[in-house]
Amino acid sequence: MYSLYASPCARPLFSFGALLWLHSIKIGMSTVIFGARRKTGRHIMRAYERLIRYAKIHTASSENSDAVPSTGRQFDLARVLAEELREMGAADVFVDGHCYVYARIPATPGYEDRICVGFLAHIDTVPDFPGENVRPQVIADYDGGDVPLGNGERILSPRDFPDLGELKGKTLIVTDGTTVLGADDKAGVAEIMTAAERIIRGETVHGPIAIAFCPDEEIGHGARLLDLERFGAELAYTVDGGAVGEIEYENFNAAAAEVRVNGFNVHPGSSKNVMINASLVAMEFNRMLPDGDTPRDTEGYEGFFHLTEMEGSVERARLSYIIRDHDAGVFEARKQTMRHAADLLNARYGKGTVELTLREQYRNMAEKIRSRFEVVEKAEAAFRRLGIEPRAVPIRGGTDGAQLSFRGIPCPNLPTGSFGHHGPYEHAAAEEMDICAELLLQIAAGFAG
Repeated sequence: MYSLYASPCARPLFSFGALLWLHSIKIGMSTVIFGARRKTGRHIMRAYERLIRYAKIHTASSENSDAVPSTGRQFDLARVLAEELREMGAADVFVDGHCYVYARIPATPGYEDRICVGFLAHIDTVPDFPGENVRPQVIADYDGGDVPLGNGERILSPRDFPDLGELKGKTLIVTDGTTVLGADDKAGVAEIMTAAERIIRGETVHGPIAIAFCPDEEIGHGARLLDLERFGAELAYTVDGGAVGEIEYENFNAAAAEVRVNGFNVHPGSSKNVMINASLVAMEFNRMLPDGDTPRDTEGYEGFFHLTEMEGSVERARLSYIIRDHDAGVFEARKQTMRHAADLLNARYGKGTVELTLREQYRNMAEKIRSRFEVVEKAEAAFRRLGIEPRAVPIRGGTDGAQLSFRGIPCPNLPTGSFGHHGPYEHAAAEEMDICAELLLQIAAGFAG
């Protein structure tokens, strides 16, 4: 496990205009300086300071667009990141027409022959909760109790978010209760940017490093159009996880299902054996799925059917699902269960009553990562150098790393020190983010060894 001690000379200087913190912490046997002024006199921002800046830029993606990016506002952050990368001295900085940001850090002289390792995060935020006018709140020396958000209508509580118990005494960044924070994944963006600046300033020897920021991850697009030749990495990591110490290289197999029901509407007074109520047929379809296989009732490696949207009348009904399972065989069985339900209802009510469309979204990256397992081992070794025992946990979702792994770049997922994603209870801890940024430096150094 890790230990974290504030230096006696730590001085929090909180102002929302410029959040500066001259601060040192001990991680394992190493002392790491954050927010110090270097010989150039320029302050290196801590990762949480960057998060606060980036969170205020509205970047929500949209499921109602086929364009990439799905929203033009994602370019607002992409351009900011590109300019900051140029200012800190990164090479080959480029924003393409689909809102992918690319940059490279050339190897330390003498280390040019090392594997090129990449770091990625996504710039969009979830579309199904407000992401505009984000007003991050900073809570120093968190007392471990309930946190009223904004006017207090919403309470961030350890009863609902047990991770808060581990964050007592640390610096929390929370929402005002009306928006997401955007830490998914602007915390990851901030940590990569902080690590990049420190690497460029010579804090560690390293081989060639590739950086990319992607749009539209929250709607399943993510790294699909990433230019792999321009990116240039042989192995990579997404920085899009949760708790410090976790490394994720097993994710769900995923599909979306659309069920359309075509009813037959006649006068209810003369409808016996004639009417087909589409809404009732839709309810029958849902009852044919296993009762306990829902997100509420599952955890770990357990899969589920998740009804995300429904609408209906007598004449027409529609159900939208996502299907998830870590096991490829069980995943195929889940899809077959839906096909079987549709067939039974069509046999009962007539051909064409139920129309089922299944769409593959992503696959479990574990099968690709196991062939280059050093990408996991390097991250585990980096954790241990920080005095943290790593633990592999399954992702109950997907990441850009899953897409990249199947495109030929094995890409596990690293933590961001943020929690409660996709809603008003999203929160992060500044000290956890510091460790996540330091982890990236340790990985870069490990690949140089």
